[in-house]
Amino acid sequence: MAEVRPGDGWRYLFRGVMVGDGHRPAGTALRAAQDEAGVPPGIWRGQGLTAVGLRSGDVVTERQAELLLGEGRHPDADRIERRLLAAGESPAKARRATVLGRPVEHNRSSKTEKAKERTPWLAFDLTFRPPPTAHLAWALMDDEHRQVLEECDDIARDKSLAWLEESVAEIRSKAGGKQRARVKDGLIVAVFRHYESRATESRPLLHAHAVVSIRARRPHDGKWGNVSADSLMTHIVAADCLYLLYFMEEVSARLGWAWEPREVSPGRRPVMEIAGIDQRLIGWQSTRRQQIEDALSVLTAEYVEEHGHEPGERAAYGLACRAADRTRPPKRTELRSLSQLRERWRESAIATFGADVVDRLAERARAAAAAVWARVRPVVDIVLAAVDTVAVVYVMRGAFKRHHLLAEARRHLSYVLRGRPHQPGLDEQIVQTVIDDYTRPVGRGLAMTADLRALYPHDTDDQAVVRLLTRKRSAAPYERARLAAGALSARVHAARRSERLGFRTRTRHVAVPDVSRSGPRPSRPDRKSGRAQEQGTDVAALEQTRATIEAVAKVAAKLQDGVRERAVARGPRPHPAPPAPSHTPPPGAQQTPGRTPTGGLA
Repeated sequence: MAEVRPGDGWRYLFRGVMVGDGHRPAGTALRAAQDEAGVPPGIWRGQGLTAVGLRSGDVVTERQAELLLGEGRHPDADRIERRLLAAGESPAKARRATVLGRPVEHNRSSKTEKAKERTPWLAFDLTFRPPPTAHLAWALMDDEHRQVLEECDDIARDKSLAWLEESVAEIRSKAGGKQRARVKDGLIVAVFRHYESRATESRPLLHAHAVVSIRARRPHDGKWGNVSADSLMTHIVAADCLYLLYFMEEVSARLGWAWEPREVSPGRRPVMEIAGIDQRLIGWQSTRRQQIEDALSVLTAEYVEEHGHEPGERAAYGLACRAADRTRPPKRTELRSLSQLRERWRESAIATFGADVVDRLAERARAAAAAVWARVRPVVDIVLAAVDTVAVVYVMRGAFKRHHLLAEARRHLSYVLRGRPHQPGLDEQIVQTVIDDYTRPVGRGLAMTADLRALYPHDTDDQAVVRLLTRKRSAAPYERARLAAGALSARVHAARRSERLGFRTRTRHVAVPDVSRSGPRPSRPDRKSGRAQEQGTDVAALEQTRATIEAVAKVAAKLQDGVRERAVARGPRPHPAPPAPSHTPPPGAQQTPGRTPTGGLA
């Protein structure tokens, strides 16, 4: 996520992002530059398009982008301004009528308080990028697979944007933006698709820039205001995990491929990749990543020498951003079409790894998917998912909020399902289970932390083990988080095993059809308290059962006595002779005692 501001930010968006990963020559029209670069034109997305007279799927024109994303005005401001001027309005009023919300010039005025400290935002640039193996399959396979992967990327991106505008986006109002509310119509988004990375040597990188306008309407009065930037920035990781989850599901449903985790760096989070894709191709494609890693090693060594310890999660992220900025190459001036790029990529991959590796990518992906589905059962256990989520977030952060749990729950679903579809709302259900059963509030805000007493009601030794894992500085944070999650999951399995064994040793009750079942049923164990609730007993039902058993026993005793008396009065009965065998057994053959020659019982 990157912000778009007036000045250099808008010029970078207008001259670079809208025309692919090349450089737009001065004086070249937008559509002509897109045709020359071989990238498709941008399209409008979002539910807020109706308020400005646009429709989803319309092409983004140069003037529309300049007005809405560059000046914060209506996309059709020229027509509106001409109509008002023809009606006799002054030029200032006609221009003010086309501005959505507060004008950008308001922040530049000398009369505005803290004018020098305010730099208005115009839009948010969200970049959606599939995993590296998806780039390889898209670049090296045939056109049919390429189109399917592009469609999967479109569906996953649109679903993620819909979640952002329906569940996350908030609009500010009142003084200082203290009051927040959901946007009335939705967001206005301009989507631009790119095909390659900006490395010196061109490599495939299927990604899209979704430029979200900051202008939206308030729900109570319908007036235009600004979308809260911190609400989107807070949920950017959760949106990224949701996009990956949707993309995996679409690829598996349409192509039949499966996914498996790949460890990029020891002790770090694994990355989900398409099973069966040769890992050597990832190194061939990720030349830009190698440049960043080389610069990052130098920055990390400098950090350790200065501070005396390894960088934490936040410091490591900052060092990675600095390494990316240092190694960022300029935009290329040579533009190529997609067909030319795909031809060059295929020739380079065949020259490096051979035609057999490149030509059999789809075949090996299908074979690997069959092996994955044979050993992996894509079933989500809510309790185990909640335990895994709270353990990882607790070790990584200590104190956390709901959006941290939501992102980790979606990571858990992508790892467990491996591309199988998930039930809508399952991620929210996992998060709510964590909040209800395994967390406690901390501090004055909305932060929370793991409740170890709920996870380990009686095992104080195990609580100490989890605490030691959180303080072990020699291991990577994610490695410690996985160890803690494994310990908690093992305890859940042990509790379930003891519960099953306890059910087997219970005595079986005699069921009487006429007995009323209105009494209380045996209760299930309470997860929060860790103790089973008291079970009620229906006294009338037990008395009726006992009386029925005694009556049946008396009748059975009388019948047995009558059978014995009749047997003594009749005397012993002669047994009939066994029938002659139908054939004569061979000499020396012995007949099995108790069985007839035909095999039946005597």
